[in-house]
Amino acid sequence: MQTLEASHHLGAQRLFIVIAGLWVGSLLTVGYLVAPAIFSTMTDRQAAGMVAGSIFKLEAYLSLIVCIGLMVLANLLVNRGLNQFRLIRWVLLGMLLCSIAAAFVFIPWMNALRDNALAQGMPVMLSPSATLFGRLHGVSSVLFMLQSLLGIFLVWRLTKR
Repeated sequence: MQTLEASHHLGAQRLFIVIAGLWVGSLLTVGYLVAPAIFSTMTDRQAAGMVAGSIFKLEAYLSLIVCIGLMVLANLLVNRGLNQFRLIRWVLLGMLLCSIAAAFVFIPWMNALRDNALAQGMPVMLSPSATLFGRLHGVSSVLFMLQSLLGIFLVWRLTKR
């Protein structure tokens, strides 16, 4: 019975690692490959920003779902005696807070500023809200970088023997 239970935990751990690896890979791909490629390919920076913003919004929602799922699984593993997942839960909480801030604060706020500027017939970077938009973009970029670093640490920690 003990061997069966250990193999059950091993399967759950492997599933956790695969999901976390795919998720963190998607974060890194979107943030550090897709977004720069959009801006280097498109000549209209306003349109490029709208496309990138839409992708970051989808990534933020995906992160919310995956992170909550991984936190539930981590709790189950800790409750079954796998104490190495205690720290993982804190890392996931940090990543979840970054996703919540992006999905429900920064992205909607920046979209509202952009939409308001477009309604006035100008790009956001030429509007009276340009400074605020730039600051929000800077803070959201720092949050995304923090989430990326936490994600790298998460995968590093999960693959530790």
